[in-house]
Amino acid sequence: MNVLVTGGAGFIGSHVCERLLREGHDVTIIDDLNPFYPPEMKWENLADIRRTGAIRFHRCDIRDSERVLQIFEEDRPEAVVHLAARAGVRPSIEEPLLYEQVNVHGVMVLLEAARRAGVRKFVFASSSSVYGNCNRVPFCEEDHLNLPISPYAATKIAGEKICYTYSHLYGIQVTCLRLFTVFGPRQRPDLAIRKFTERIDAGKPIPVFGDGSSARDYTFVDDVVQGILAALSYECSYEIFNLGNSRPVTLSALIQSIEAALSKKAVVQRLPEQPGDVPVTFADISKAERLLGYRPQTPLAAGIRRFIDWYAGRRAALTSAR
Repeated sequence: MNVLVTGGAGFIGSHVCERLLREGHDVTIIDDLNPFYPPEMKWENLADIRRTGAIRFHRCDIRDSERVLQIFEEDRPEAVVHLAARAGVRPSIEEPLLYEQVNVHGVMVLLEAARRAGVRKFVFASSSSVYGNCNRVPFCEEDHLNLPISPYAATKIAGEKICYTYSHLYGIQVTCLRLFTVFGPRQRPDLAIRKFTERIDAGKPIPVFGDGSSARDYTFVDDVVQGILAALSYECSYEIFNLGNSRPVTLSALIQSIEAALSKKAVVQRLPEQPGDVPVTFADISKAERLLGYRPQTPLAAGIRRFIDWYAGRRAALTSAR
């Protein structure tokens, strides 16, 4: 299958592309390499992907409708895995209009290009943030999404609804995947596990918002990739799935796990809770288990160990290159 992956040079996208190549698929990547974090890291990811197999890479903003349609018409993808987005709750509060432009308008550009190019399947990366201040846990796909508490969450809800519209009107098979705090090798530097690891390793204080009791459903990237590929082969008109680990971990316990893996103690800087943060994320994954065969295999400690190994290897490579 010829699969187009948006955001393919990013954290999750690079792992998806490698897995697709290993399974014999053709891969096209659209990524604008924007400076949300250093583009050099994305070039490194692209180099890793190319060590697995040949790709077609287009440096392109998904808001550029003419260029996106040209890529679809030239490369003729049979399926799209849409991972490109402006990510993060806190940055979305600072730049809500940018998040609307990329995460809402960008989705419509891609869906319209898919419609015009005759693409049959479209996998959309949504987020656990859509559940907002949910009244119950674990979060279920049937829960009402009436209380998003950040622009990022609102844009992901909008993306899901636009996907439904295109599925209903044009027969594109759409699967929306609500991802829960993905971590692992190549993780973005703004995310907690990588940020904490770098600062603990350097002996710098780590910022902890709140009392450490907030909990997240940390999900290892290999498990999420397995769910994404399962969704790619799943036959449906429109469906939504949670992809999490279904084992929330408190912030305090996360820090302890990183300390154990590094054999170093964290210096904690206590700060007030942040607007837009929810107290807990907790995925009900029974639907994904039943229909996709989704089975997360990686406990937090094992995933942290694999991340630390990657981090140490990258740090050594950068040191030797100087």
